[in-house]
Amino acid sequence: MKDISKYQGIIPAFYACYDDEGNISVERTKELTRYFIKKGVKGVYVCGSSGECIYQSKEERKQTLEAVMSEAKGKLTVIAHVACNNTADSMELAAHAESLGVDAIASIPPIYFKLPEHAIAQYWNDISSAAPNTDFVIYNIPQLAGVALTMPLFREMRKNPRVAAVKNSSMPVQDIQMFKMEGGEGFVVFNGPDEQLVSGLAMGADGGIGGTYAVMPELYLKIKEYVEAGNIAEAQKIQYAADAIIYAMCECHGNLYAVMKEILRIREGLDIGGVRKPLPELIPEDMEQVKKCAAMIDDAIKAYC
Repeated sequence: MKDISKYQGIIPAFYACYDDEGNISVERTKELTRYFIKKGVKGVYVCGSSGECIYQSKEERKQTLEAVMSEAKGKLTVIAHVACNNTADSMELAAHAESLGVDAIASIPPIYFKLPEHAIAQYWNDISSAAPNTDFVIYNIPQLAGVALTMPLFREMRKNPRVAAVKNSSMPVQDIQMFKMEGGEGFVVFNGPDEQLVSGLAMGADGGIGGTYAVMPELYLKIKEYVEAGNIAEAQKIQYAADAIIYAMCECHGNLYAVMKEILRIREGLDIGGVRKPLPELIPEDMEQVKKCAAMIDDAIKAYC
């Protein structure tokens, strides 16, 4: 049976790193990668939603992944999200990711046009064929993609031996149970919604991939530690604290990723730029709330870690 231990842990979604002019910053990307290595997380999920992939060119995404791999190879599990709005570009990114030696590639379903399931399966299988020696992760995020990973589509995709995992970002925890049960031994399911990591792990998720993990990895690492030890009560306390922080971060005018990048600047001295339009940047009135969120993280880490 395939060794899946490289996927069993806390895997932060990697943020887009820009210079002061809004271009991809190779050095800041490397700096963020080194930060994750230092924090002791299992891996990183690169060029996904948190990486603002939908607002970046193919070349920018290649540049980002190359910078990450220059620091992370052999130190972190790297999953590269490669989906683009068309199959050819997605296949190009998949081949590029494999050439760099990533652990897995991932893809959302095609967006905008509502396609039949056989077309979605073809899209994913075409992408996977461009990286024939690399695991493939299905990214199920129906609330943003507009289409859900149904059980018939999942069974069809399981015919592809490279399909190794589902990153499940749908809200029902039952979906994790269904994919784990249908996937069988050795099939990996990641919990997607950060707000329910405890319940996802309790339902059988092998690990988590999350957009807020980067600003408070200590809390999520401790949650996983407690769940594995069977101490759900303590894990739940940390989950409640993390959720309160998430809710507070969402109260700003600026986009959540802009908030979290500012928190990294405040707490860790990491400057990875802002967000790319049309995502809204922070406004001066946000700063008091951002500082409050940073303090909440400090307090939670002191209390639980």
